[in-house]
Amino acid sequence: MIMTTTTILNRLSPLILGCAAALILMGCGSPLHAQTVAVMVNGEPITNYDVDQRSKLNFMTTHKAAARQQVVDELIDEKVKIKEGKKFGVDPTASDIDQSFAAMSSRMRTTPEALAKSLESQGVRAETLKARMKAEIVWTSLVRGRYKESLQVGEKDVAAAVQVKGGEDKKETESFEYQMRPIVLVVPRGSAHSAIEARVKEAEALRSRVQTCDEANAFFKSMQNAAIRETVTKTSADIPAVLREVLDKTTIGHLTAPEVTKQGVEMVALCGRKPTTVDTPMKKEIREKMYAEKYEAKSKSYLQEVRKAAMIEYR
Repeated sequence: MIMTTTTILNRLSPLILGCAAALILMGCGSPLHAQTVAVMVNGEPITNYDVDQRSKLNFMTTHKAAARQQVVDELIDEKVKIKEGKKFGVDPTASDIDQSFAAMSSRMRTTPEALAKSLESQGVRAETLKARMKAEIVWTSLVRGRYKESLQVGEKDVAAAVQVKGGEDKKETESFEYQMRPIVLVVPRGSAHSAIEARVKEAEALRSRVQTCDEANAFFKSMQNAAIRETVTKTSADIPAVLREVLDKTTIGHLTAPEVTKQGVEMVALCGRKPTTVDTPMKKEIREKMYAEKYEAKSKSYLQEVRKAAMIEYR
């Protein structure tokens, strides 16, 4: 009997579909990505390959080898976080995650491509890091959004904590608002040390000439290889202690001492400094610590709640 092509395909269809499903589970047929399921979470698999990848990523960031169950629990938590996020419409797109990945690479002073290559060189796919980032973004948005009111820190609580800590000294009690204009004298990368020294001397000479922010604006806007940026307003609580000390010793309208950076020789024109009732550095530190403690407690209890409701099946 001669079977038609259609008949043959019809009889082979179940076998083809079965093989296709097996290939998908094995990572699209690649033996390098062969996957077996370690845990099912709400119908979604966590494979041994996922566990291996996350273990490598965690070791890269902590330099410590975590127990396998700890890694598995971390991945389970992320599965339930993602599902909970979808329930409330919190579902970042691939583009959103790519933007966060790019922002991370920028903070590390590299490019997304270079960061991905660095991960791959240590056996970690970029998607492994992106998966962790997505879970963090979803969960932070959920906790802060759903429990916004209970996470607020009251002024009385902050004041009481300050007193318990022994109160604030004068520097911590006083808070100022600073108006500044950053200035940079550009020095090309790779320039000789003598060229950098010449720029520093030029900056020192300008410091003695500039008496107001208007003068600073006129000088640096007309100068070649120099730039003065728009006014930046910061309070004492927003500025590192070292910079606060420098600004407090600088006369209004004058420039801070030059500092050599990657951009060139940088200074700051202090255009204003006035008292403010905004947080002092100590109060800001205490408030942030109290908020973090509240967030951590709420995040932990919320996660326990959604994890209890999850269907978790170990294989």
